[in-house]
Amino acid sequence: MSEAAPASYKGWAGIKRAFGTPSALTMALLGFGSGLPFLLIASQTLSTRLRDIGLDLGSIGLISLASFFYLLKFVWAPLIDRYAFPLTAFLGRRRSWLLASQLGVVGGLFGLAFVQPELGVIPLVLWVLVASFAGATQDSVVDAYRIEIAPESAQAALAATYTLGYRIGLILAGAGALYLAQFEGWIVAYLAMSALMLLPILTTLLCREPEQPQSRIQRRIDFAGAFWQPIASFFSGNGTVLALVLLAFVGLYKFPDQVIGVMAGPFYLDSGFSKADIATVSKLFGVWVGIGGAFIGGVAVAAFGFRRMLLVAALGVGLSNLAFLLMAHNPGQLWAFYAALSADNLFQGFAGTVLVAFMSSLTDRNFTATQYALLVSLANLPGKFVGGVSGYIVEATSYSTFFLLSSTTVIPTLLLLIWLWPRIREHAAR
Repeated sequence: MSEAAPASYKGWAGIKRAFGTPSALTMALLGFGSGLPFLLIASQTLSTRLRDIGLDLGSIGLISLASFFYLLKFVWAPLIDRYAFPLTAFLGRRRSWLLASQLGVVGGLFGLAFVQPELGVIPLVLWVLVASFAGATQDSVVDAYRIEIAPESAQAALAATYTLGYRIGLILAGAGALYLAQFEGWIVAYLAMSALMLLPILTTLLCREPEQPQSRIQRRIDFAGAFWQPIASFFSGNGTVLALVLLAFVGLYKFPDQVIGVMAGPFYLDSGFSKADIATVSKLFGVWVGIGGAFIGGVAVAAFGFRRMLLVAALGVGLSNLAFLLMAHNPGQLWAFYAALSADNLFQGFAGTVLVAFMSSLTDRNFTATQYALLVSLANLPGKFVGGVSGYIVEATSYSTFFLLSSTTVIPTLLLLIWLWPRIREHAAR
């Protein structure tokens, strides 16, 4: 890992160069496929749909746990690293899994279109499980593909192009789905989203397969080894203490943002905004602010390296939660909605690119899918579980108290970064 990218990938010139490569276009389209299902099965669009039919906040928080496959994708990632998916093996190791998982997402969204949660949530939970397993698998393969298709020096730039596609997917799954739900109903909204998955499917059929690392081709890995060797490699390459601290740091890095994720949609409705208002401000305006933050993050990493940008991003993610107090104390005021979403999405996008580039630099390319999936799962696990009970926290206190408490959760991250500060440069020299 290098502290800063080589000159050829620094600044805006590096971003422009990345956009000019076929790999960057491929990553934008695959990122679109990863971003599209997430809000529909694991976050705000689904929770807004459930609140729209009158479900209580506690139940909404618990139902969000049905998307737990996004947290556990490292469990089956070793199979993705070792084998091609049997039915589509002719496409190669990465593309075979991409196609299979994308078709699974289509099926899951199609099923969710026709459930009626007001009559019972069990069918909805089952389809969320199907869609989240397929979506989590797709994410693992896309992440591995991005790391393997380009050199390490290009990862910050490709993280930005991937984020562009991912955020466009969020716009359509957020604003697009909510607009359709407002005027045509939830069935049409989910059917339209499932149809949009045809674009990443076509990309998978046309893109090239990454080359496997030579060392991996030469070394035989038995079935059990496919599971333990990626973990052993991470600890042996970093040392036990540094490896544990890195895992804890990644796990807590975006915790303040993830804690409030499930409650965001209900909070917007309870603040007096319509679904169309939420679509315009949160899912359209806010996502474009997030895209801007992602590109600023890519340039900043290329220009200044990981260490300082990890600090800036961590502070931004934690403190931006306080902006939601403007909405809590000014319900129904659009200016407060725009101000809060500007701060939140700007630092979400910035931190997302910084964290993706940092985690990419930590992976061994012999075990890309497994190690990166483990890091991503850790980056989402703590916030996901607290998000599952966040509705009860709000009901027991208030939205304002909840946002204040969520902002203070950045403190453990900052303490870990203090310990890592002199070691990030040392680790970069390995």
